[in-house]
Amino acid sequence: DKPSRVLLLCQSRAGYLHLSELLSRAYRFNQYRGRAEIDPSWLDAESTAGLICLSGGPFGDIGRALANDNEAQAARLLEFWRSVFPDRFYLEVQRTGDPAVDALARRTLRFASRERLPAVATHPVQFMRPEDFRAHEARVCIAQGYILGDPRRPRQFTPQQYFKTQAEMAALFADAPQALANSVEIAKRCNLTIE
Repeated sequence: DKPSRVLLLCQSRAGYLHLSELLSRAYRFNQYRGRAEIDPSWLDAESTAGLICLSGGPFGDIGRALANDNEAQAARLLEFWRSVFPDRFYLEVQRTGDPAVDALARRTLRFASRERLPAVATHPVQFMRPEDFRAHEARVCIAQGYILGDPRRPRQFTPQQYFKTQAEMAALFADAPQALANSVEIAKRCNLTIE
């Protein structure tokens, strides 16, 4: 009932084809509640060749383990991901202004340092400009059946989840410049042209 997320990035045409195979298999054989899911047992070094994997931040299995202060479980999960994506697995770190997500970012950076694993700064963009937040909240309320003025409605997003500039991301991760540098490193590792 609680699948975790990862982000798979294509390094090459071979990676694109492997991702296409995994997604096709998920849509054909592993749909759950109308959602196609990749079964982790399908993943091995061969089926992931040409793919880079980001851990999914707070929605990934390692992020959830760290959020629950279970570093032993996070370390066990990390061994699986390292074996499936050798030298192609990054711990994803996000800072959204949500206290829980920001605390998880600190834990994740410490964990990455201790495990000698690269961390990468990402940002979960939900709208383009800061002034779009209220309209975004209205759309979320409509989709979930709430009204904006309801104090009990879930608040899943923050005003900080707009498309940040390079300078804003640099300021946000000033204490972790390597996490920003790794985003550039990942971009350099990806070389795919789709016609």
